[in-house]
Amino acid sequence: MLGFCRAGTALALILLNALVLIAAADEELIFSDHVLVQLHEGTNEDAHQLALEHGFGSARKLPFGEGLFHFYPREIPKTRRKRSLQQHRHLAKDHRVKNVFPQEGFGRQKRGYREISNIDVNMSDPLFTKQWYLINTGQADGTPGLDLNVAEAWNMGFTGKGVTIAIMDDGIDYLHPDLASNYNAEASFDFSSNDPYPYPRYTDDWFNSHGTRCAGEVSAVSNNNICGVGVAYNSKVAGIRMLDQPFMTDIIEASSISHMPQVIDIYSASWGPTDDGKTVDGPRELTLQAMADGVNKNDESCSSTLASTFSNGRKRNPEAGVATTDLYGNCTLRHSGTSAAAPEAAGVFALALEANPNLTWRDLQHLTVLTSKRNKLHDEVHQWRRNGVGLEFNHLFGYGVLDAGGMVKLAREWKTVPERFHCVAGSVQEIHKIQSGSKLVLSVTTDACQGKDNFVRYLEHVQAVITVNASRRGDLNINMTSPMGTKSILLSRRPRDDDSKVGFDKWPFMTTHTWGEDPRGAWLLEVGFQGEAPQSGVLKEWTLMLHGTQSAPYIDQVVRDYQSKLAMSKKEELEEELGEAVERSLKSLLSKSN
Repeated sequence: MLGFCRAGTALALILLNALVLIAAADEELIFSDHVLVQLHEGTNEDAHQLALEHGFGSARKLPFGEGLFHFYPREIPKTRRKRSLQQHRHLAKDHRVKNVFPQEGFGRQKRGYREISNIDVNMSDPLFTKQWYLINTGQADGTPGLDLNVAEAWNMGFTGKGVTIAIMDDGIDYLHPDLASNYNAEASFDFSSNDPYPYPRYTDDWFNSHGTRCAGEVSAVSNNNICGVGVAYNSKVAGIRMLDQPFMTDIIEASSISHMPQVIDIYSASWGPTDDGKTVDGPRELTLQAMADGVNKNDESCSSTLASTFSNGRKRNPEAGVATTDLYGNCTLRHSGTSAAAPEAAGVFALALEANPNLTWRDLQHLTVLTSKRNKLHDEVHQWRRNGVGLEFNHLFGYGVLDAGGMVKLAREWKTVPERFHCVAGSVQEIHKIQSGSKLVLSVTTDACQGKDNFVRYLEHVQAVITVNASRRGDLNINMTSPMGTKSILLSRRPRDDDSKVGFDKWPFMTTHTWGEDPRGAWLLEVGFQGEAPQSGVLKEWTLMLHGTQSAPYIDQVVRDYQSKLAMSKKEELEEELGEAVERSLKSLLSKSN
């Protein structure tokens, strides 16, 4: 997960991989020692005193909601299957307390955290030549030219200066000589321990090196003969330690994602629900509230796979991992997985924000679509296709690999995109059976709220809110086709998912592959099963939600490269606007003649 905000303008959450995953409802609940408390009134000091009186260690006011405080446990957090009823009852009876909300514990894993191989690293030598994802000359058996094209952005003078990236993780080693001069202490905090020092907790196996490695990818200092170079090597990095307790809680996740948006420009989170191919989980109530609170000073959070960055992939070459900083002043070549990919994107976005500090999160998404490149990316399963307005995309890679140089060039003269609108385009509420051997095909025809204030003409995101149950959830396959003929894979087979009870309840599947299309017309939903064993299921709801603009987003943009996706999209918009204007004029003339 990746998000960004700009002081006074925007908070964003760009999810480079947006298949969020959910725990079965029939599992036994686990409760933590963290508690959300709502007071009738009172300051942070009053709440802290109240917390001490009732056996807690400290209290912290939340930046969202009215009178909400996070009560921290006095000792190292423990987990329990039942709530500490006596303590909570006493707290709830206190006249100063309005409500008490025990915090359920749930799992969060460091995304893609794994070693690629045990190799010896020469700590005294700079690792820049091994950072193939920055400048790929074919090192580590790689494909020359398949990189983030940061050199072009650097040569234009953009290195992330003035931009702060927060690493939401298990802490960062802010004393590391390759990070110390770029560390932003003001924007840092430890939500696991409730103090301003997000230093990683020591373990014998260095398990808490995750955040330090991510920080180095973004903001490692250049030309100091230590480790490698960050994508945005003059940016500032903040540490938000929130991933080092037995279980995540809603209050910690929400507090972390809403921490100091007036200072922090980009939030990078290389973690998520258990990534085992069977769990399905998403953000809880407070976290969603924190996201909404931030983005309402611009818009709301959402995305699907827009673009790609790099990790170690499937290469067995010992130097094919991501080179970065490691704990206690060390360096590593072993960072990998999506853990490595998200910070690279954060670095590219930092370069774009330096080029144009007025960019909103939606601007960055448009820039991502328009500047990402197919390059030499190869997908053995899914073909590259063009959507209804000619934009090339792939189910695995989105619109291609991020191109830092291309994004910075376009960002310099970018004009903020038009206002975004939301349309509930139609819904199927009847119960429909699903059987192996055949596909359920449903249709919703929509005018995209035309004639209303929330009319959507140019698509950005599309959501299919679906309620479905199946004898085996993992065998479900769901596709959706737009009126312009673009088919999006919303759900493919998940071999490890044996769920037969929970299914998906009002689950918002999303696609960005119809970006720029006209949503008016018939949308098709196909639901079926993949797998050898026969299965059955029931679809109870499909609601189509459209998100986009009424006016053309690219007509006013400056075109410098007439072979670019921007030039193609602008030409498409001009032709459509002209065609619709002619049609309106003809209708007007015909009505007058009658």
